[in-house]
Amino acid sequence: MTDTAVPPAFKADETYTPEGQYTFANSREGVRRLPFPFPDDEYMYSMNLEPHVPAGDGAMRAAFDIDEHYISECRHRVQMLEEMPGVHYVALPHMMEAQWDLLELLFESYARDYPEHFTLTKNGNEWHWQNRLLGIDDTFTFGDPSTLELEPMEYATRQAQGEFVVLEERDGDLVIGAGMTTQRADYSLRFNVGMRFFEFHGPVPKLHEMGILDRALKFLLRMKPGHPVRRVNWTLTVNPRLETSVETLPDWAPDRATVTDENAGDLVHLRIELQPLHRLPRSNAIVFPVRTYLVSLAELVEHAPDWAKRLHRALATLDPALVDYKGLTRYHASAVSWLAQYDDGAPLAGGYPWADGGIQPGA
Repeated sequence: MTDTAVPPAFKADETYTPEGQYTFANSREGVRRLPFPFPDDEYMYSMNLEPHVPAGDGAMRAAFDIDEHYISECRHRVQMLEEMPGVHYVALPHMMEAQWDLLELLFESYARDYPEHFTLTKNGNEWHWQNRLLGIDDTFTFGDPSTLELEPMEYATRQAQGEFVVLEERDGDLVIGAGMTTQRADYSLRFNVGMRFFEFHGPVPKLHEMGILDRALKFLLRMKPGHPVRRVNWTLTVNPRLETSVETLPDWAPDRATVTDENAGDLVHLRIELQPLHRLPRSNAIVFPVRTYLVSLAELVEHAPDWAKRLHRALATLDPALVDYKGLTRYHASAVSWLAQYDDGAPLAGGYPWADGGIQPGA
């Protein structure tokens, strides 16, 4: 990554750590383009899978969304990798074909969806990649890792927002074989590598009882290359901290005790996860990206008041088992109390915001 002129739509100097004093913030446009994950006033886990096709002009417009935080998030990734080597990026040796698959998918998608920022030129296996946002201009031989300074997956995902977990299909199951996870929430990549589908979803309450895991695995095993699907998920986090892994739990867990009814609007952030899953063509692996978005409760109230009302209602009626699983117990009541003062009880539209007739941000 080299110094380059930053387009005005992008924020280069934001920080996502207490050492950097959490300078992250969303613009009004940035809030109103979010993949808001609450279609109804009450929330319960579901598969909520749908075809990953372009929808609207927000986060669903492209195969892999980039937004105003792209440059600062890529810089944050480099910082996390340097501070904790071997913790945030892991790839088993036999996953090299899948790594090249993922690089191809990312670079082709970026060049197609954002031609003003990215260019990919191919001459057989000789590829020329230009990332003007990060000042990268490289040539390499596709399939030959010796022509890159980093492994293909690390090279590509250092230039992407979100985290990426690659699942290999083995004996009718899906197994974690590689990951770039500098933005993960409440788990350890090193511990999870090699786990099977039911194992790494085991801690989630109600999934087994509701039959969701069985249906999800059967669905994913039937996925075909070129037919991606997506789902959205969410949690809450205190402060705009992207990296909340198990390894750093002592650093960020105490923050949950600092939330009060008065400061919840500024401290509590809705953490949205957009998960567009792709079957990779050569390796037959499945890439499971988790594109993370942060927005404070106060930003929602100011820039998307109807979404703030919907969030209040979903949190107020949230199953206690999910409150506990998501780690919200210490500050759930304060978040609900703070949001309540901005909810007038008016009826809200149903459906996701990118769907016809779905809930919109509000005035």
